[in-house]
Amino acid sequence: MSKRAKPMCADPSQEITIRIPCALADRVAAYAKEQRTSLANVVVEALDLFLRRPPPP
Repeated sequence: MSKRAKPMCADPSQEITIRIPCALADRVAAYAKEQRTSLANVVVEALDLFLRRPPPP
């Protein structure tokens, strides 16, 4: 029997609003422009990478 993770929400994506320091927002925007991608994609990829790291010992 296969155990598949059920989606947490009905839609595969969910909108959230956060406030970040202006300097960080500028860095994210510059990186997104350099990589020719969206701000949302940069944030999603960064959060995913961060959350996949093993916890510190």
